[in-house]
Amino acid sequence: MEKHRKHTKLIRRENDFYAPNEIAILGTKCSIIANFVQKISKKLENKAKIAYFDASHSDEITSPVFDSFTFHHSENLSINKSHRINKFNERILFAPYELLFINGNHYKGAKQILILDDEKEASVKKRLEQLDRIQFVIKLNEDSKYFDFLVEKYPAIKNLNCYAINDVNAIANHIDNLIQEKIAPVQGLVLAGGKSSRMGQDKTTLNYHGKSQLEHTVSLLEKNLLKTFVSVAHHQELEGYDFIQDKFIDLGSFGAICSAFQHDPNKAWLALATDVPFVDSHLIKELLKHRNPSKAATAIKGKSKPFVEPLIAIYEPKAYPILLSYLSQGYSCPRKVLINADVEIVEVDDKLIRNINTPDEYRKAKKEISE
Repeated sequence: MEKHRKHTKLIRRENDFYAPNEIAILGTKCSIIANFVQKISKKLENKAKIAYFDASHSDEITSPVFDSFTFHHSENLSINKSHRINKFNERILFAPYELLFINGNHYKGAKQILILDDEKEASVKKRLEQLDRIQFVIKLNEDSKYFDFLVEKYPAIKNLNCYAINDVNAIANHIDNLIQEKIAPVQGLVLAGGKSSRMGQDKTTLNYHGKSQLEHTVSLLEKNLLKTFVSVAHHQELEGYDFIQDKFIDLGSFGAICSAFQHDPNKAWLALATDVPFVDSHLIKELLKHRNPSKAATAIKGKSKPFVEPLIAIYEPKAYPILLSYLSQGYSCPRKVLINADVEIVEVDDKLIRNINTPDEYRKAKKEISE
C-alpha cells in the first residue's frame, strides 16, 4: 500500500547543511582560518560570490533590543539582529552564494579543508568524525605532520592534494574547481503560453523561417545543446515536445519561469519568447558565452534600450527565491526583478530583439527575413 502523503512532493534544491555549496575549514586557530578565507576570497572575488559563516568569541554580546540595518556610503550593509541558527533559514540566507566557507571549529560543514597544525592535535581528534569529506589538506608549517589517529581513521588522506598555507594561488585554483563543479547546467525554456491577443492568432504558429515559430525557437536552443522544454498554460499539453505546465496561473511569463524552477530548481533556465523572430543562433551563443553564474541572471539588452529583455535571459537557481519574494510583494513582472537584481548584461543591436505583436508587424518582419 502506498504511504499517505500529506504534502505535495516537490523537487528540492540540492543543498549541503547550510548552503548549496559549503566547505568547513578546521585544524588550526580561528584567526588563521579567518585570514585564510580573506586571502582566498580576494583571489576569487571576480569569479564567485563567497560568504563566511563564523561564530563570535565574545561572551559579552547580548541579544539586541531591536534589529538594526546600517547602510554605508560604500554600499556595505551591517546587520545586527537576534537570530537563532536554523538550517532552513540559513539555506535561504546563503542561496545567492557560489561558496560558503565555514569556521569548522564552531560548525560542521558537508565538505572540509583540513589545516595541519601540530598545536591543534587535540582539537582535530575531537572533531575526527566531522572529517568525512576532506577535499584537500594544508600544512601550516613545512614540517606539520599527519596525526597517527587521522591516518588510522582515513588511510587515504595522504593521497589527497596537500598545499603549503602560503600557496594561495594553487589553493584558490583548487577551490575554484570545486565551485565550477557545482555550477548548475542550463536548460532551455520556450515561452509558448501567451494569449497572442494583439496578433489575433497564436504567435507560436507563425512562419518566418519555413517552420512554425515554436519549432524554430525550440531548435535554436537545441542546436546550442540545451535540453529544452516548452512552457504551456496549466490546462495544455503539447505533443512532440517536452513541456512544463504553468503552476503559477495567470502570471504570464513570470509564472512560466517560476514553474520551470518548480519543475527543477537545480537548473539554470534560458527563457526565450517566441515573438522575437530575429533572434538567431549567434545571439544564443553570445548569451551562453557571457553567462555569469555569480549573478541572479544574464540578460540581453538592446544597445539603445534602457532595460534588459527578461524573456531573452538565463535565470540562475538563485533567481528563484528572488522571484518568489517579488511575488509575495504583489509584483509579477520579470523585468522589474531583473532591473533591481544583480544581473550580467549582454548588449546587442536593437533590431535583433524586436517583438512582433501585430499582423502588420508580422507581414513586415516576414518580408525582411525573406529578403
